[in-house]
Amino acid sequence: MNDPRAMEARATNTTNDDMNTRNCEHLQSFCQCAEQRDVIFYYVGYFSQSIIAAMADAVKLRVEYVGAASPTRRKLFSSFIEMAQNIVHYSADHYPNSDRAEHEIRHGSVCICTVGDRFYLHCANPIQEDNAQRLREKLEHLRTLTNDEIRREYKETLRSDTPEESKGAGLGLLTMARDASEPLEFEFGPSSRPGNVMFCLKATI
Repeated sequence: MNDPRAMEARATNTTNDDMNTRNCEHLQSFCQCAEQRDVIFYYVGYFSQSIIAAMADAVKLRVEYVGAASPTRRKLFSSFIEMAQNIVHYSADHYPNSDRAEHEIRHGSVCICTVGDRFYLHCANPIQEDNAQRLREKLEHLRTLTNDEIRREYKETLRSDTPEESKGAGLGLLTMARDASEPLEFEFGPSSRPGNVMFCLKATI
């Protein structure tokens, strides 16, 4: 007969191993970023609406402290919020008790760093493999647009009758593309969990 305590211990060890693997991956990414750039803000862990609100205050203070110009601060803050919201809505790694939309708690990471007079925002989170191709098509489409075309598509999406969930995701990417000084960069990589891929996004301000 199986010992319940032994089964619980094995389950705990498996969970800890998954968390350690994930944290090591994020730590390696952070170290690479820190070696090459001045890190303004970095967070890895669970995201919720209340956590985003607390981080937003810290980001505001940090970008002001480094002397970013007012238009740059606005774009940085806007893109940070969109990245964080995308994590809390679409990360495949979610807290088991976060079923209600207003209480969603999902895992990911975000980093803001600078080189010279440029700022770079990075975010990473696992997504379901089934959603990766659709997201790739959206981002590849955005990379083909001019600034004027991005602004026009943003306005059209804002006025459209598409479902609110779809519109929110589309507007978030369009907002980041509109504020970025270069096309958004993205990458899909392997995830430690079957059925998921790791999604990484980078915006240059």
